[in-house]
Amino acid sequence: MSSVVLITGAATGIGNLTARALAAEGHTVYAGMRDLRDRNAGRARELLDHGRSEGQDLRVVELDVLSDASAEAAVATVLREAGRLDTVVHNAGHLYVGYVEAFTPEDIQHLLDVNTLGIQRVNRAALPHLRARRSGTLLYVGSTTSVVVPPFLGPYVASKVAADALAQVTAYEVGRFGIETTIVMPGPFTQGTEHFPNASRAGDAERTRAYAALDPMVARNEAATEALFPPGVDAHPRAVADEIARVLALPAGTRPFRTVVDFSQAGVEEVNEVLRRAQERFVTRLGFGELLHVAGPEPVRAP
Repeated sequence: MSSVVLITGAATGIGNLTARALAAEGHTVYAGMRDLRDRNAGRARELLDHGRSEGQDLRVVELDVLSDASAEAAVATVLREAGRLDTVVHNAGHLYVGYVEAFTPEDIQHLLDVNTLGIQRVNRAALPHLRARRSGTLLYVGSTTSVVVPPFLGPYVASKVAADALAQVTAYEVGRFGIETTIVMPGPFTQGTEHFPNASRAGDAERTRAYAALDPMVARNEAATEALFPPGVDAHPRAVADEIARVLALPAGTRPFRTVVDFSQAGVEEVNEVLRRAQERFVTRLGFGELLHVAGPEPVRAP
């Protein structure tokens, strides 16, 4: 069934590929991106032209996840034009590469603002509508780094761990209002995105130089990652977009809480299963087992 979808960070990479994949499936897609009239004007035109040429309902909307006002305005635009919002795809994110000590607190604060607080801003804008309708889906583009914790990406890993935790606990609460959650966990990709080319470096150059003995490891990090891919496999991020489209095509109530798209064969699925069982046992022992399931259409009653 077609739905109205808002995607954050849709100018490039996984977000852009997802916008195209979902529009091709018949969804009404709002590709959120910042700087529509400046830096991303060409990318916005390209998406709109693609949608028109393919006969798809593919739209763009100004959305800067660093701004409460921008998130509220983007959701308001979707509701005004489409009349409803069914799914939010949280994709916007940025990458930092470097030695943890060399990142200033301000560096890390900024990354958390983008990768973690950006999710909270958009959720706060969208959830009142989803709760009122007692339906909808929050789909988060997470990361296998939150499980395998690779080196030289410290602040990024921290931000993805924080975002994952926020998504999990939010899921307990919004599930009582009929809102589903899926966390899609991509592994590393060395093609098809601007994640690594546009990555930021640590702000303290002197502290970076202190770790110069590790520079050769950082230099071969991308090649080391590619060596993890099975021979002949096309490790392209379009696989993530395809998985998001598959999940959203499933009937409401049957979507997985987690799904992994990882060509590096890091074993994240096994860790997720152990974690799921432990969490379910713990939450059930607390007496909150109903929070593990999405509620049906009946209203939430006050205690």
